[in-house]
Amino acid sequence: MASGETRVLRRGVIGLAFLTALSGFAWEASAQPSSLRERLQPRGPAFRRDVTPPIGRYVTEDGRAFVFDRSTSRPLLKFENSYEVWALQPQAAPRGDIIYKNDLGQPVLRATRLGGLTLFSATQPGGSAAALSGNGDPLRLPTLGPQALLEKLAQASARASRAARRLIPFDADADPSSAALVADAAMITAEAVVRISRRPDGRARLAQVKKVQLVQGNRAAATLNSDVMRITVAPGQGLAGRPSSDRIAYAVGVR
Repeated sequence: MASGETRVLRRGVIGLAFLTALSGFAWEASAQPSSLRERLQPRGPAFRRDVTPPIGRYVTEDGRAFVFDRSTSRPLLKFENSYEVWALQPQAAPRGDIIYKNDLGQPVLRATRLGGLTLFSATQPGGSAAALSGNGDPLRLPTLGPQALLEKLAQASARASRAARRLIPFDADADPSSAALVADAAMITAEAVVRISRRPDGRARLAQVKKVQLVQGNRAAATLNSDVMRITVAPGQGLAGRPSSDRIAYAVGVR
């Protein structure tokens, strides 16, 4: 091969190597984060909120365990040592966080964009971090027949009456589609009465309540009319269709 041809071929090889290196550099540059913020931001599935299980069991720093169920339209929470299931309302917060509030508008949980949870309570108003410890069972209403409903109403009345130290009868308007929710609302009402009775002014508060009446309506409510505690349930809304024990206590003046 002539020396001129050799020089031309050598230039072509060098040019091809340069173009290959240049294209590789461009590909690597495009694969890198486009800003300092993206470089500092953790990436990958381990840091995404949507990889946390829809139903998880969590334990706080002070040892409280609860199940957080986000598999329904209204997120639900239940502590392991409590009968009550809390229906929460999500609300957007700064930095991409979500605050879950109860039916009084009080914050119960805060979920960060990275999946962390903070539980707020009367004993920990500043919040306590909660760590995922595994999957949880779905929080659902059981199927309930007429006899089971009557038994639940009797249990709720007996528990409330013991706490108030006098008879508090429970009367209910229910049908097969609402029986489970009415029974649950009765038990939650009894829980509210027990909690009120433990307060220093509890007996004075409960003196206002002579009877509990459970009825069906368009949305959950708790009102005190004269001496009748009226609990309204909305069967089409599932567990979100009855007031919480906090809201029931609020109806008799407990703040």
